[in-house]
Amino acid sequence: MAHFMDSVQSPLFEGIAPEERIKMLSCFGYYLGSFQKGETVAMEGSYIRHFGVVLSGSVDMVKEDIWGNRTLLVRSKKDDVFGESFACGADKLSDMRFYAYEDTSVLFLSFDKVMHNCQNACTCHHKLTDNMVRVIAAKNRALMKKVEVVSKRTIREKVLSYLSQLSQSQGTRYVESPLGRVELAEYLCIDRSALTRELVKMQEEGLIDYDKNIFRIL
Repeated sequence: MAHFMDSVQSPLFEGIAPEERIKMLSCFGYYLGSFQKGETVAMEGSYIRHFGVVLSGSVDMVKEDIWGNRTLLVRSKKDDVFGESFACGADKLSDMRFYAYEDTSVLFLSFDKVMHNCQNACTCHHKLTDNMVRVIAAKNRALMKKVEVVSKRTIREKVLSYLSQLSQSQGTRYVESPLGRVELAEYLCIDRSALTRELVKMQEEGLIDYDKNIFRIL
């Protein structure tokens, strides 16, 4: 039963043994979802009562305007949690859309059941609740970093701010972007062609060197 929990390394379950996780799952109730690449995980305007833990693959949280322009806000990879910000809201209404960036499997849990004491008084429930608060705090910090990047005025400033954050987190001036060129343009809220032109100019001026997703800050 729930053998997949043995391999889950999500911060949501940090400090909780696999056998205790299985007990909690049977207490909370859960369901699994499988999604093909490009498939919608949750529609904009839907009610989010269950948040997801990515078991494999990755999920993009995307905002689309009325003209169909997409802005990538967060990409949740294996063991990441997504949808919790909407599940904890008063109306639980999502104004974002969640896509499977690749073939993906997800563990869905009820946010209300996780955050409130269960009738069985699970010994690890308090730890799980603490972990959820930390997960939400970490997600808020990640969104603050994005705001810092996209608030820059020019494409060059956005690129340099993004690379600076990668350099600080990876501890080197040789950095690997987790986003491809299309996703990076969506993340920076700029046109892909304009991003490509600016990267070429920055390379010619000796600011950066790059090969696909590998960048060197000069």
